[in-house]
Amino acid sequence: MARYRSKQTEFDVEPITRQKLSDQVFDRLWEMIVSGELKPGDIIPSERKLMEKFAVGRPAVREALQALANKGVITISHGERSRVNELSANIALDQVDDVAKLLLSAEPSNLEHLKQVRKILEAGTVRIAAEQRNDEDVRQLRKLVDKQKGQLNNPKGFIETDIAFHTAIANASRNPVLQAVTRPMLTWLFEYYKPLLHWSGREDTTLLEHMKLVDHLEARDADAAAALMREHLDRSDPLYTNSEI
Repeated sequence: MARYRSKQTEFDVEPITRQKLSDQVFDRLWEMIVSGELKPGDIIPSERKLMEKFAVGRPAVREALQALANKGVITISHGERSRVNELSANIALDQVDDVAKLLLSAEPSNLEHLKQVRKILEAGTVRIAAEQRNDEDVRQLRKLVDKQKGQLNNPKGFIETDIAFHTAIANASRNPVLQAVTRPMLTWLFEYYKPLLHWSGREDTTLLEHMKLVDHLEARDADAAAALMREHLDRSDPLYTNSEI
């Protein structure tokens, strides 16, 4: 009778490491918050109670609470007990902020990718804003256009007001996810590619387009607003160039 020798499978060594106590406390508290056991506005149990509940020392509890605070999930106030914050899209975006910044600064081609995303996002955002805006949104946008006029000799101020203008359009959409995405996207663009931004001498054109965008929003003309936004961003696209691409 023939004999068959089984082949022994070889594996790379992957040692299992013990999770830090503070990480375990963090995970338990996170689960309590996500499940609704701890709701927005609720007071977090005292350090002593958490020590007893999880059978850990004070340092592990404090590290876990600080980690939650760093993520914006809870607020730690001196002399007061910690409270659970209202979870929002902004908190979620904060968690990817550092990773996104690393991605955008690491690869030159990501500039083009970011500009593509901006065109798609902002054309859709201004369309929704035209439908959802109120009179105060229109007043605020006109104020920003006037403010930007006063920054024609100040590139930094002009750019900062430009960010504020496009962010205000996102706010007018009444969509918290769009609001949360727009500002960091613009901040990433200007912060990481500022050396590539060329002062074109066509800032008057930018102001004119901004004024027309506000007119379309006031008229609730979503199609015209979206078309102009695409034209506006297509025109500004060459202002960002990277010789490495």
